[in-house]
Amino acid sequence: MKLKKVAKVLLSCLMAGALFTGCGGGGDKPAADKPAADNAPEVKLGMITHLNATEKKMEEILKTVQEESGVPLSKYVITYYDSLNLMNMGIESGSVDQVSLYKSVADYVIANNNKFAIVNDGKALVAMSDNFCFAVRKDDAQLKADLDKVIGEMKADGTLDKLINDYITGVDKGQAPPAIEIPMTDGAEAIKVGVTGDLPPLDYVSAEGKPAGFNTALLAEIAKRLGRNVEVVDIDSGARATALTSKNIDVIFWAIVPNGDKMPADIDKPEGVEFSVPYFKDDVTHLKLNK
Repeated sequence: MKLKKVAKVLLSCLMAGALFTGCGGGGDKPAADKPAADNAPEVKLGMITHLNATEKKMEEILKTVQEESGVPLSKYVITYYDSLNLMNMGIESGSVDQVSLYKSVADYVIANNNKFAIVNDGKALVAMSDNFCFAVRKDDAQLKADLDKVIGEMKADGTLDKLINDYITGVDKGQAPPAIEIPMTDGAEAIKVGVTGDLPPLDYVSAEGKPAGFNTALLAEIAKRLGRNVEVVDIDSGARATALTSKNIDVIFWAIVPNGDKMPADIDKPEGVEFSVPYFKDDVTHLKLNK
């Protein structure tokens, strides 16, 4: 695991939520409603390492967005972490003031650790949300097509909405998500799927090191519909792209596509990688330590 410190960058209030936890996009609001933050104090912010976008690339894009939007600036010092555990250690040690998470993850973290609270300082950000997709190698076109087909079927028959409700939005966040057994078919071709455990309950790995919750429920349904075996491989968030391109895994469980037009749709897509159609969408929020 590694920890990368990013030089100070100026992020607009509009983009304060975008790219936190990976990348993001979303709505806008009239300029008159955007908070003035030219004199805002610096905030040390922790974020999960991107799948592909380099620090330099992110800074260049953010500067372009700021120039085009003309919104006031808010000062952040960004630190990237390769896992949720490292990021939580960072905020508890004072290395960062806030951490950026998705709402479902933030709700889960708060339910299981009363040290944390949602940031609500009267400077509410505009709505930012990301779409979650599978990532596969570009030359695995048939696998991408199969995943797209199954996700489409699950959306159409209501299965996907039910899994999201049962294991993410409607789950008792104070309880550890249960592990769902993934069916195995003798002689069937295997798909290795990399999970991180860094987005509970969306992507969850138990204290015993076993994947559980929504990731296992979704992958069990996919295995059943495709008639293929799914082998779950636990990897660090920062190692996702390398694990895929080196063929240690065939699928990354979660990759991010911005929802909206504020960020390029392919901002976090590595060369030679393709994304499936989305299977989930969530908003970005920030957590801080309770005082």
